[in-house]
Amino acid sequence: MINQNWIGLLAGTLTTMAFVPQVYRIWQRKHADDISASMFIIFITGVALWLYYGLMLQAWPIIIANAITLVLASVILFLKYYYQKTGQHDGE
Repeated sequence: MINQNWIGLLAGTLTTMAFVPQVYRIWQRKHADDISASMFIIFITGVALWLYYGLMLQAWPIIIANAITLVLASVILFLKYYYQKTGQHDGE
């Protein structure tokens, strides 16, 4: 039988890795005009609460996945505002 922590780690890895192409795309294009800031603020808040929940349970799959997702989602939101403020854009 498969250990439930392995299922949690696999699920967390897949959902977290889904953000990597978006971070790369924003970094490469130098803009995130098509990203909803309010959606990401709500999402980051939810992920932070999941991380806190995982810490309370000492559930490492939840902690690891949400810590990494929190960083990636925060980078997306930071880059959105950074490129918007600096006016950087690759012209695409």
